[in-house]
Amino acid sequence: MTVTAPAALDGSRPLRARAVLVEIAPAVAVMAWITLVLAVDHRVDATGQLALGVATWAVLIGLLSRQPRLVRVQVGVVVVFASLIEYTFAPVLGVYTYRLGGVAGVPSFVPPGHGLVYFAALVLGGSALFHQWRRLLIVMTLVLGGAYAMWGLLWSPQPDALGAFWYLCLVGFLVFGRQQLVYVGAFVVVTYLEVVGTHWGVWRWSTVDPTGLVSIGNPPSVAAGGYGWFDLAAITLAPWIVVKWDAIASRIKRSAVPATDSTQ
Repeated sequence: MTVTAPAALDGSRPLRARAVLVEIAPAVAVMAWITLVLAVDHRVDATGQLALGVATWAVLIGLLSRQPRLVRVQVGVVVVFASLIEYTFAPVLGVYTYRLGGVAGVPSFVPPGHGLVYFAALVLGGSALFHQWRRLLIVMTLVLGGAYAMWGLLWSPQPDALGAFWYLCLVGFLVFGRQQLVYVGAFVVVTYLEVVGTHWGVWRWSTVDPTGLVSIGNPPSVAAGGYGWFDLAAITLAPWIVVKWDAIASRIKRSAVPATDSTQ
């Protein structure tokens, strides 16, 4: 399937279960793949982890092969932006560490994995199911995210001020964002990813940030609020990139056409 915005829904028309499952199937497949990779990763050596990276790139490329160009560019922006963060925060700043260092401190499946996470959020956010229950899902995300952040601050075994800050970021994305349901989808996917990944020991978050002032849970309670910055980068930059690319391609094409002699 391709990721497109659904037709307007009145909130009362029932959705066919089969149609819903077909529409969100790519997101379900992504979450299944994430689960498989994380389950296998904490049992393999560096060579096995490299194979997981190659396979994850293949899955991402396969899913994107039938998507519109804008979606492909959005995912590309996320992969680049997230990779810069990963290679800074993990090996350099030590905000979190992976069980196996992988390539320069980051497992090879992580960059394409970020692309898959964004793609899954995009699929969920663009689905008719999410649009039919738009208001309820946004409210539930705010309530559940707030409760999770409060738990991180007050009751988590590892105090978590960063999660509370990221919850405030998520609130901002949900209130002012242009594609609110993408952030709702990211909340679902990222929360699941972080809980499973840290539970299986694939990575572990530090107890404090590099300044030593901000406590961090393992995982931070509302990591989706931090991930929302990747989403924002994709949503904001991708259309601009597409327009600029088309403009450059058009100029190159015109310059390659021989000028016609007006005297002939």
